[in-house]
Amino acid sequence: MYEPIRSPSVHTPADDADFPHRSREEELDIQLAGHLAALLAVTDELGLDTAGDCIAEQVARLRGAPPARHAGLTAAAPADLHRRAHALAGRALLVAASRADTTAAILSAERMDAHTAALAAAADAAPSGQLVGAH
Repeated sequence: MYEPIRSPSVHTPADDADFPHRSREEELDIQLAGHLAALLAVTDELGLDTAGDCIAEQVARLRGAPPARHAGLTAAAPADLHRRAHALAGRALLVAASRADTTAAILSAERMDAHTAALAAAADAAPSGQLVGAH
C-alpha cells in the first residue's frame, strides 16, 4: 500500500556535511568586525579621523585585512549620526564583552562616551525655545 522511502529524510542531521563549520569564537569575531565596520562608516562620516583610525585597526585585526573606508556621505544630521554611532558602539561592546576582547571593549566604551558627550554638547548649544524676558 505504501511505497518505502528511497531518499534520506530532510530531518536527518547533517553531521557528515562537506561544508565548514565555524566555532562560536569565529562567529563572534565576524559579528564584532561587522559592528565595528558599521561604526567606522559613521565615524568617518562625522569626520573623526583619529577615532576612525583606531576602529579601522581593530577591524583589520579581526578580519585580517584593512577595512574599506567610508567614502559616501548621507544627508543625516550630526546628532542623528552620533546617536547611530552610540548604538553601534553599544552593540560592539556587548559582542566584545561576550568574546572577552578587552581592547575592542575599551574602544567601544570610549566611543560610546565620546558620542554621549557630543550629544550632550549639542543639546546644551541648542536654543531652548523659550522666550527670554517675555511676560
